[in-house]
Amino acid sequence: MATPMTGRADRLRLTRRNALGAALAVAATVPLGVAGRASASAGPVRLTLPAPTGPYPVGTASLHLVDRSRPDPVAGAGHFRELMAAVWYPAWDAGRFPRAPWMPAAVLRELLGSAGFDPEAVAAPLTAGHEGAPVWRRGGRLPVVLFSHGAHDHRADHTVVVQELASHGYVVVTVDHTYDAFSQFPDGRVIVPLRDHPLGPADFAEDVRFVLDQIEEIDAGRNPDAGHRPLPAGLCGALDRRRIGMFGWSKGATATARVMYADRRVRAGLSLDGPMEPVMTAPLDRPFMLMTAEFTRAAEPSVAEFWSHLRGWRLDVRAEGALHPSYGDLQVLMPQLAKVVGMSDEQLREWIGTLDPARAVRIQQAYPLAFFDLHLRHRGRLLDGPSAAFPEVRFMP
Repeated sequence: MATPMTGRADRLRLTRRNALGAALAVAATVPLGVAGRASASAGPVRLTLPAPTGPYPVGTASLHLVDRSRPDPVAGAGHFRELMAAVWYPAWDAGRFPRAPWMPAAVLRELLGSAGFDPEAVAAPLTAGHEGAPVWRRGGRLPVVLFSHGAHDHRADHTVVVQELASHGYVVVTVDHTYDAFSQFPDGRVIVPLRDHPLGPADFAEDVRFVLDQIEEIDAGRNPDAGHRPLPAGLCGALDRRRIGMFGWSKGATATARVMYADRRVRAGLSLDGPMEPVMTAPLDRPFMLMTAEFTRAAEPSVAEFWSHLRGWRLDVRAEGALHPSYGDLQVLMPQLAKVVGMSDEQLREWIGTLDPARAVRIQQAYPLAFFDLHLRHRGRLLDGPSAAFPEVRFMP
């Protein structure tokens, strides 16, 4: 098993997990009538996510995957590596299908309970994804993007980016890295991060390469779900295996690079403030973009070293005022919670930095989409240079 990252990277990852868990937990302890949001009789406060901007409705479905080539690192002999994943895609006739929650209720209860607060008093946002809706197929095969989350986290933590890509015609596959994620299996088992069994970026990368194999199974018309739950209509044969990209946040960003070193099926990679530890010194010849905040080339030798070995198209952009979690859903959820709990502006800035949350959402929606559009669809000009529409985003030399 890979050695986990240490030092500043570890502290920032733990801050990210504790930030979201503690923020939700604090909201759960405040009378729900605060700020006129709800009354106690109305039940838990339901948080919200912004709608994606693309022309297509979004569908989603979960997958239970079992890698029978890898022993389970915790359960022991006779047990294989299990993962929960989700597929997000452009859909049609989506209104007949229910919207998926950001996180299963049982998982959210674990997240809240782990912080020692009432696990029942706040409801997860509803996403734009309609569970099981049929896949939109009129324009041919669809490019594929994979997502890997950070340490002690979950596959939903960048839903704003994921559903934005799906609304613009991408199939996005997200994965929970079991034992380093809050996750739930179809039989009801809820899995939480285990500190006694740490996973490193190499473990995450191995998970993703297995998921890539399952994408090929789906494209060939086979259903890799362990329980043979039906796939959304139209998914088989819809995936363009010649156009696959990947992005990740924090440790998942490092895993993105490791997957690209090991597997040429991934043609373009995007790091959302990844520490790039352990240090990677091999050349990488395919497009790679950094969206940095705290793990900058100036601050982190490992990031600078990785950058120096990029031999293909490369770009480093940074949003002024961003913190480590600023390119994810926390930037959307925390301001809502701040209103509920009466958090001061100064306290809120400690969680999300000085990057305006509404502007952060637009950056999350625009820049990952522009990257994958450029390298998987060969279109778009946003990444040609600084944009007057995004004055906060600096192009780093």
